Amino acid sequence: MKTAGKISLAILILICLLSIFAPVISGYDPDRVDLDSLKEPPAIRHPFGTDNKGRDIFSRILYGGRISIGVAITAALLSMGIGLVVGLCSGYFGGKVDTAIMALVDLILSFPSLLLAIGISVIFTPGIYTVMIAIAAVGWASFARLIRGYILSLREALFIDAAKALGCSNARILFVHLMPQCVPILLVMTGLRLGGYILTEASLSFLGLGAQPPTATWGSMISASRAYISSAPWTVLFPGLMIVTTALCFNILGDTLKSRYNLNIKA
Repeated sequence: MKTAGKISLAILILICLLSIFAPVISGYDPDRVDLDSLKEPPAIRHPFGTDNKGRDIFSRILYGGRISIGVAITAALLSMGIGLVVGLCSGYFGGKVDTAIMALVDLILSFPSLLLAIGISVIFTPGIYTVMIAIAAVGWASFARLIRGYILSLREALFIDAAKALGCSNARILFVHLMPQCVPILLVMTGLRLGGYILTEASLSFLGLGAQPPTATWGSMISASRAYISSAPWTVLFPGLMIVTTALCFNILGDTLKSRYNLNIKA
């Protein structure tokens, strides 16, 4: 693995560990309002300062990371799972099944992903699970298209003919013989997409469609403090840096995996 990939992986692990162990690391309740500490700049007492309600920004970033990263990873796993099954079936069976599935995939991919996610989020009650569903409902199509193209190149391979000659069922061929071949592609694609999912979750939370107050997420923290960007820029700066850093590290890690497996995949 390249040096950039190792550094990105180390940073991501550090961010995840800080978020997981937030109750141990943080000395403040992320939702506790302190009217005596409104918009305090970064200092020893509050390393990242406080927001307009006196809440410790460092604590809110740690707890918010649980939701922001957790939502992105869960949505990526859902997208990967749906896209894998759909892509396998589309590429292997071909014919009318392939035509119908690809028509649906093309329809989804024809819309801007963020606008489609916003539209889906508006239909349901705002919350964490709504964001997961919205991102997964949009994201599976790119996985399906990629897997389908790869399966088309494999379904006439000799090991598939041998499996059919031995009497293997279609389900066994799909999930025992073909699915393991897709693991490298899935790893690379997931790495490349996670950065975008972090940004999508932050965007939906910024618009008020994600976790509801007082629950902290990086996007909602920026949204709540955007009016104070001039008087208290640290209230927006630190959550923004976390979003940028995490998304960038995921993108670098995905590019590193792509180079390692020598795959030509676009995010």
